[in-house]
Amino acid sequence: MTTPRPAIELPITTRIVMHLRMLSIQSGWNYEVLLGTGIAFCVEPALRLLPGGRGGAAYREALARESQYFNAHPYLAALAVGALARAELDREPCARIERFRTAMCGPLGSVGDRLVWAAWLPFCSLIGLAAFGAGISPAGVVILFLTLYNAGHIALRVWGLETGWRRGLGMATALGNPLLRQAPPHIARAAALVAGFAVPLALNRIIGPGRGLFGAVLIGSAIGALVLIRLHGRAEGWPIALVLLALFAIYSVAT
Repeated sequence: MTTPRPAIELPITTRIVMHLRMLSIQSGWNYEVLLGTGIAFCVEPALRLLPGGRGGAAYREALARESQYFNAHPYLAALAVGALARAELDREPCARIERFRTAMCGPLGSVGDRLVWAAWLPFCSLIGLAAFGAGISPAGVVILFLTLYNAGHIALRVWGLETGWRRGLGMATALGNPLLRQAPPHIARAAALVAGFAVPLALNRIIGPGRGLFGAVLIGSAIGALVLIRLHGRAEGWPIALVLLALFAIYSVAT
């Protein structure tokens, strides 16, 4: 099955504005429509290409439709933004667009949570912890973490918006991409490997080398193993990683 070609080519300036707006998609979040307002905000530059232009009847109807309830992971919502922009410019039937919006909420939320919150964020946090243990300054650790984490989520947003635009309402097949399906367990394994280096290195920097390090690692490993066993299936990787980072920060400040 061939990928359909867009009936209307998005101008480069419109693409850039949509990409920039994706960075603030959560700014309009509320309990009534969740990400709906943010979706409309990101799609709006493309809607200006509808017949009648900005302020025309087609523009107003499409913008009102895209402002309705929508819930998804804020990064993978880029797939929906691209697909909805394509659907509106192709003048797809309203009922079909609304069915698509309803169907995509669950998949875009669950896939994004597993990829970003449960895998990528803990991995980047542990990389930062390992860098701290290796002797990098606190400012350097912050810069490293922000660079690594933002590179990942910005790349995901760019891919999502472009893929959604190319495939339109048929973009659901993009959720079968190997990156989205296979990356979370691989990143989780990599995070576990990094943790094996990061925790001893960080402890060594905080309390210094010697028997104290060995005892702290031994006790900490035993307690951590028990906690993870008790929390199995009830806690994701990102809160555990953040708790570890907070404990290290509190200990280093207090001592």
